[in-house]
Amino acid sequence: MPAASTPTPNHPINQSTMNNQPSKPYKRHTVTAALPYANGPIHVGHLAGVYVPADIYVRYLRLKGEDVIYICGSDEHGVPITIKARQEGVSPQQIVDKYHHLIKKSFKEFGISFDVYSRTSAPVHHETAASIFKTMFEKGAFIEKDSEQYYDEENKQFLADRYITGTCPHCGYEKAYGDQCENCGTSLSPDELINPRSMLSGNKPVLKKTRHWYLPLNDHEPMLRQWILESHKNDWKPNVYGQCKSWIDQGLQPRAVTRDLDWGVKLPLEGTEGKVLYVWFDAPIGYISATREWGEAHGKDWEKYWKDPESKLVHFIGKDNIVFHCIIFPVMLHAEGSYILPENVPANEFLNLEGDKISTSRNWAVWLHEYLQDFPGKQDVLRYVLCAAAPETKDNDFTWKDFQARNNNELLAIFGNFVNRTLVLTHKYFDGRVPKAGQLTDADREALESLKLFPDIIGKNIEQYRFREALAQMMNLARLGNRYLTEAEPWKIYKENPGRVQTVLNICLKLCAGMALLSEPFLPNTAKKLQQMLNLKARAWNEAGQTELLAPGHQINEAELLFEKIEDAQIKAQVNKLLEIRKNNNQEQVTESVKAPVNFDEFSKMDIRVATILEAEKVAKTKKLMKIRVDSGLDQRTVVSGIAEHFEPEALIGKKVLLLANLEPRKIKGIESHGMLLMAGNKDGALAFVIPEEGFENGSVIS
Repeated sequence: MPAASTPTPNHPINQSTMNNQPSKPYKRHTVTAALPYANGPIHVGHLAGVYVPADIYVRYLRLKGEDVIYICGSDEHGVPITIKARQEGVSPQQIVDKYHHLIKKSFKEFGISFDVYSRTSAPVHHETAASIFKTMFEKGAFIEKDSEQYYDEENKQFLADRYITGTCPHCGYEKAYGDQCENCGTSLSPDELINPRSMLSGNKPVLKKTRHWYLPLNDHEPMLRQWILESHKNDWKPNVYGQCKSWIDQGLQPRAVTRDLDWGVKLPLEGTEGKVLYVWFDAPIGYISATREWGEAHGKDWEKYWKDPESKLVHFIGKDNIVFHCIIFPVMLHAEGSYILPENVPANEFLNLEGDKISTSRNWAVWLHEYLQDFPGKQDVLRYVLCAAAPETKDNDFTWKDFQARNNNELLAIFGNFVNRTLVLTHKYFDGRVPKAGQLTDADREALESLKLFPDIIGKNIEQYRFREALAQMMNLARLGNRYLTEAEPWKIYKENPGRVQTVLNICLKLCAGMALLSEPFLPNTAKKLQQMLNLKARAWNEAGQTELLAPGHQINEAELLFEKIEDAQIKAQVNKLLEIRKNNNQEQVTESVKAPVNFDEFSKMDIRVATILEAEKVAKTKKLMKIRVDSGLDQRTVVSGIAEHFEPEALIGKKVLLLANLEPRKIKGIESHGMLLMAGNKDGALAFVIPEEGFENGSVIS
């Protein structure tokens, strides 16, 4: 066997290769998981991105004996809630009640071990959020500005951006929202929309004067530069640090903290009826109000977890929440003056489903509450698969075939197989009592020395938020055990050499005991079951590598299967469910009617020419926009196009395209776009370039 420090499939890597920096000791840990929005259920993308890694981290800290609180709750304010309520003909409270209870129940049944799961519609949250706003207000943290905003005269209501629709000025999409065009991905303001309409009445809104309060993020740039760009350059994940640096380098702007709505935390100032705190301001305060709720319920001093510099604050989020948790919320805490700032924000990328982006609106998701019904008792299987495929550094994909393969070929064939063989043989040869080890061979000593390394290696990966690697190392312990047992072949030598079999099974049981402790953060139900089978009392994390957890003569319980095979029929049923969803989505898509007629003179004004793409790059802080440099035969110009989700920039270089050359120039994300590339789109949302025949040079006119 190779040395234990060699990074093989069966052994942990040596801790010296991990390039760890010594971490500051903390008295306690405050761990938050992003508040799920209470307008729909939880799906596997949420779990992989936030809740499974956060739960692994917290369970590990508890096994280490750390003082830790794990906080979450439902985010229940904001315009999407009121829109959904209006669509369903119910109150916003009914909407959030429905989904809050569904989400909370799903998390509990799945085994996410929150210390508290609260909600932002709770009185304790309204009181906490209003108090923090008022403290900041009294310190002069806000600026007040009058502005004209759209108002629905029929409904006598100011309109939030999402309540306004119209034509996108950039791509011509006729159902763009007042804050973003979901077709091209461009961020918008309502006054940019062409032919804006109120979603409440369908009428054209009017501009009306209103006053709002703004948080001047630009005033806090020096603090953010020092805290993020200098202090956390080497310990924050590159995707988090990079996005923060991009925001700061582009210059921060004041951001409104209030809205004209009747659903949310009321503004705690006289004469401000009809105004609430903007949801992005009140939602992260939900972490604080939830901690306060927990403290009051358990007689704990909750403030220590948020105000003592010896407390470590860590936010687990998805990449779409980086700016809120790394820039806006820290500015709020800093401006309030009594709170600590997060030590780390380990944001993950996105998880796709069967090669397609998860979409709640299209029902393209694996919903947690449905999984729990379809696969009862298999919570740990999903935890394992989602951790193994976690989108830690880039978007990743969940497929049902991979789910089946990881269960059958890894959990069942490696982890479960080793444990089952060890316990069955112990009962067969030694009546279920731990045998005494005799003289050790080199292979025996290497197995025991490797066991001692695993707690530290797995633990350091968890502490550095490398959960996929930590899980892989945990499975390497199972692989080591499987290999050791297979090579020893105790079933073949028992009659001739029972003493050797005693030693082999003694070591295998020690490896099983280590697995029972080290698997707990990843596979809590499995770990508990294995501990019961081994008749092993709960132990601390650092005891997992000890070789005397099971003393000779210790009685173990009967072996039970830890995992079951997942059959093809079960997977086929899930795949068919998704195929049916895709089929229904396609049937529900309405073919757009032909647009209003244009006469020949209007058409002849369009100057469409052959062009070649010279350069292409994605536009920062957007999902869909790509900056493209083309040679039109007349000049070289820049075009901004909403195609970044469909093409990689490098694949476009040298491509012949058709360019609408005389489209009026328009600035998009600060970039002047001079023209439009002709594209074709099908009912599935796929895009393709309209390309000229071979032999046409740049500048050739299409007529």
